[in-house]
Formats: sequence, structure tokens, C-alpha cells
Amino acid sequence: MMKISKIEYYLPQQVLTNEDLEKQFPEWSSERIQEKVGISQRHISSDSETVLDMAVQSSEKIFENYDRNKVDFILFCTQSPEYFLPTTACILQDRLGLRKNIGAIDFNLGCSGFVYGLAFAKGLIAGGIAKSILLVTSETYTKHIHPDDKGNRSIFGDASASAIIEKAEGNDYQFCLGTDGSGAENLIVKKGAFKKDFELNPEHEFSPENIYMNGPEIFNFTIENIPGLVKETLEVNGMTMDDIDHFVFHQANSFMLNYLRKKTKIPAEKFYIDMEKTGNTVSATIPIALKNMMNKGMLKQGDKVLMAGFGVGYSWGATIMEI
Repeated sequence: MMKISKIEYYLPQQVLTNEDLEKQFPEWSSERIQEKVGISQRHISSDSETVLDMAVQSSEKIFENYDRNKVDFILFCTQSPEYFLPTTACILQDRLGLRKNIGAIDFNLGCSGFVYGLAFAKGLIAGGIAKSILLVTSETYTKHIHPDDKGNRSIFGDASASAIIEKAEGNDYQFCLGTDGSGAENLIVKKGAFKKDFELNPEHEFSPENIYMNGPEIFNFTIENIPGLVKETLEVNGMTMDDIDHFVFHQANSFMLNYLRKKTKIPAEKFYIDMEKTGNTVSATIPIALKNMMNKGMLKQGDKVLMAGFGVGYSWGATIMEI
């Protein structure tokens, strides 16, 4: 078994409120945005601020009370890397002053990234490759969003979260992971890498350098797949809904989460929603939610948490961890 020993996160200083959006898009009201997505503000990285800069900030918080020399592997999840090459995780090793005899890799995933990172960490620990893993999820989706894209601007915020994953005694909980690349076109930035012969979706109002999201299709994918994911995760771990103390899903938007909760029949008191002040921070939403729960005293030793991430790819994953 493994455990999450530490979690810290960083939010950029710049804040975009619903009132700010209302000024730019007077046809929208701040109350309507709040009601629709459950978000009142989101943090936006500055023009010169990158996922690496934010990762340094969240990781240095970890090392205020954790020996950085214990880290022997970095897992860095981002879809907004510093460069095509070199690997951002390698630069992070140097920026943090970590040992040189450690492993460091990037992996490109979005909203399922934290769960996948935990799965990778489990493999590294089980294989005897690493004992202390720095798992970083850092994302600047707002840099992909067109200034006139009011829908995506109301949802996404930037953030970085860092966690220490270590071996622990206890139950060995299993992962359930899924992939369906047929949905790739429904959440995509088409221009920026090496594919040149792409066609722009006729519904895409902005540049192919900007993010395009087909909201209804993303919603349909989530509703079709995530209830089954929860059921499968409970079954492979020989558990029932009653055995779980908390359910922490990717914080996509409050409407989707409430719909999922009702469809999966999860009791409201076990289902945590926390995105009002941060928005959808992609791969960082689950660790931010866990840290906030810790700060509020909601998690106690021995609590079992079912975590589920889902989104761009399509990609999804879930597991159970014991606090």
C-alpha cells in the first residue's frame, strides 16, 4: 500500500471574478455564472508565469517540513509544458535542488492526471524503484483560452499541486483506468505541436491555437462512463458505498458533479465539492480538494477516500486511498 504523506498547492496571484466577466460580457450575470458552474472566481497565471514556476512554488511548500533529499522520483503531470524538450520534470529537479540520482518524467494528461500519477507511483513503489515520489500536477489552461471565449473562461483556472507519495502498511487498493480516444476532438488544442494537416471544427469560433471544448459531448461522456467507473472501483476492491467515507471527484463544474452524485446515489454528506474560489484547475483539482479537506479537519486517520478523475482524452481513472 502507499499513502499521500504531504499535499500543498499554489494559486497565481491574479484573480478573475464573475463580476470581471460580467463587465466584458454584459449579457451574462455573475449570479448566472455562479449558478451554472458553481464558481465565483478563478486564479490566472501571469504572462510570464509557467507551470514550472508554479510547480516550484507548490513543491517548496512541501519542503518546509519534509526533507527534499528523501525524494527519489518526480512525476510531473501537465498539458502546458515549459518546452517540447527538455522534460519539465528534469528542470524542476534542478530548480528544487533535489539529488541527481533520481528519476524524473513528464506525463501528458488532463483531468485524470492525479489518479494516473498515483497509479504510476504505485508501480514505482511496488517495483522497488522509488520510496518517496514527488507527484506534481500543474496546469495553465487559461493560456490556451481565447479572450472572447466566455464559456471556457468562466470554468478554468490555473494552479499547481504537489504531493509526496510513500510506501505504507495496510490494504493494497486497486486502480480502474479507462481510455477512449474517439472523443479526442471534443476537448482539444489543434495547433501548437507537429500535426499540420488538421481541419478546424466548424463550431470552433476562435483560432486553432485556442482550446476547443464541446461541452455537451464532454457531459455525455462523463455521465455514460463515471457511474460505471465508481461501481467497478468498489467491486475490484471488494467494497460497497457504505465502506467509503469520502468521494472526491475531479472538480469539473458543480452542475456536472451534482448530476453524477445523484446518478451514482452517493450521499451528499460524503460527496465533496470545492471549486468556488479556484475553478476547474484540471489535474490539480483533486489534490487541492484533498488539501482543503485536511485544512478543514474533514479527514481523519483511517478514512477511506474514493477519487475519480475524468476528461480530456477521453481519459478516466479511479482508486481508493486510506488516510
